[in-house]
Amino acid sequence: MNINDFLEYMQSQKMVETGSPVLEMFHKLSQDALKITMEINNKYHTPEELVELFSKLTGKQIDSSFRVFPPFYTDCGKNITIGRNVFINMCCKFQDQGGITIGDGCLIGHNVTLATLNHDINPKNRQAILPAPITIGKNVWIGADVTVLSGVTIGDNSIIGAGSVVTKDVPPNCISAGNPCKIIRYIDSL
Repeated sequence: MNINDFLEYMQSQKMVETGSPVLEMFHKLSQDALKITMEINNKYHTPEELVELFSKLTGKQIDSSFRVFPPFYTDCGKNITIGRNVFINMCCKFQDQGGITIGDGCLIGHNVTLATLNHDINPKNRQAILPAPITIGKNVWIGADVTVLSGVTIGDNSIIGAGSVVTKDVPPNCISAGNPCKIIRYIDSL
């Protein structure tokens, strides 16, 4: 199995079975990501160097406007897509095998977790992995210590309050917060 086969399978959102070639590629990509994130996290890098390291991590050219304050953690890297003018603050954790897309102009606060994997509720299949993507629209602000769960889409221009757990889609142009995250109010037309 190659990287393209892996990404296509993960996009299908089919269950990943224990011992499968998909899981083997999953582990290989995790080791590659660990090497790159160790490089990112364990010495100073200029913003330009971090753009290059993230390009290597994701396998995609990251725009020069991207900024990140390490440390940053991911267990795959190859299923992250980052738009222009994105800022990721310290201590963020991306579990990206299921796919993470971050739109232009997003602000990701300290210690945000984006988790694209789940496990089967049936105890006989508990080791199986269920991927589902996270999509973050344009100009979204995610506050510190937020957790976004698999399969969630956050609409353009929305704000997620600090400490929230986002379990369901958030529409565009609103402020949401809480555990579970709920709409507080809509943002007036800009």
